[in-house]
Amino acid sequence: MRTYKLLALSTLLAVTAFAKAGPPWISIEYPGNPYSQDRDAYLFVHTFHHGTPVPNPVSGTAEGIVQGERRTVALKFGSTSRPGVYSLAKQWANEGTWTLVIAGTQGAGESNTVYAVVELGSDGRVASVRVPTVRKGAHILPALVQMSEIDAALRERAGRLATK
Repeated sequence: MRTYKLLALSTLLAVTAFAKAGPPWISIEYPGNPYSQDRDAYLFVHTFHHGTPVPNPVSGTAEGIVQGERRTVALKFGSTSRPGVYSLAKQWANEGTWTLVIAGTQGAGESNTVYAVVELGSDGRVASVRVPTVRKGAHILPALVQMSEIDAALRERAGRLATK
């Protein structure tokens, strides 16, 4: 009887470990549904484990250049009634050039964090969303986002807008 309990426990642990294996994913919903309870949200952040919505913690910053000065605003996310979905209200200035860097984390370690880089247009709307990835063999994994890359792209965009 003990052998069966031990075998059942080890099988359960193996299945649980397998289910948690693999990287997280993140996606951005914009514009948000104006008929939802969270109609004041600028956008929504969805976090996944593979294709399953999961309530992974999210964090992020708004990185901007306003009148030639570099700005960083820590973002606060709200919960929603949907699993793995967070609301983000606008927390950055109307003027300037902005990029949102949003992270979804599933456990510890670099490979357990996925980033969405959201570039905002001069009209304040989302201009582009990208989730940086790397290919390792047959797998597509989240890539680490370097703030130096964000800063360089932000300065290049602000420079282009200034010459228009």
